[in-house]
Amino acid sequence: MERKKILGIGFDPVTMTQAQARLASYVEDGNFHLVITANPEMVMKARGDQLLGEIMERADLVVPDGIGVVWASHMLGLGFPERIPGIELAEGLLEQAAAQGWGVFLLGSEAGVADQAAKALQSRLPQLKIVGTQHGFFRPGGEEEEVLAKIAQAKPQILLAALGVPRQEKWLAAHLANLNVPLAIGVGGSINVWAGVDKRAPLWLRKIHLEWLYRVVRQPWRIKRLMALPVFVLAVLGAKLRQGR
Repeated sequence: MERKKILGIGFDPVTMTQAQARLASYVEDGNFHLVITANPEMVMKARGDQLLGEIMERADLVVPDGIGVVWASHMLGLGFPERIPGIELAEGLLEQAAAQGWGVFLLGSEAGVADQAAKALQSRLPQLKIVGTQHGFFRPGGEEEEVLAKIAQAKPQILLAALGVPRQEKWLAAHLANLNVPLAIGVGGSINVWAGVDKRAPLWLRKIHLEWLYRVVRQPWRIKRLMALPVFVLAVLGAKLRQGR
């Protein structure tokens, strides 16, 4: 399936079902695969961050985690079929992992949170095999080497990293091949949600695409990050005008 670009950043126009099938194939083929879930904020970051842009270009799968990206696709005549929230993509993958016996490693958040998330996930999915956890507040050098060794020793088929954007994508891209992990995904705040530290918006808000507003109300510090959204919208409208010339 041909990758389609929004503001120079490529996305794979897949459905959730197609994305889940891709993830399963990545685990099973034994090579090293990086999957990225990107919203408008990440698109704008990538436009100003050459390394992030290159990582997204080389990623095996880039899906639209953000209704703004889906809106932009329709504005530009690309017509992405649906939004693919990163947390739901990861949860579907965990269900597959439980059924297939794939080992999962949870990396990120504050000390103890990944452990809480592991317990909660295994309560929901008793067959889920979580082979290791690690907080994300490690420093380059000796601490990072210990983390890399811990993951390599655990030998997971799936690595879910919640280190924040763009750190998680850059860290995974730098280390994935050496870790010998078939599939890695940056999952942002998902580990906090699974651990019960944070909450997702109620379903009715998600259905009307206002999950972002719920996050801002609960975490006002996110307002600064939202400043990328109007810039994104203006850039998309500018691209639309250029299409019409």
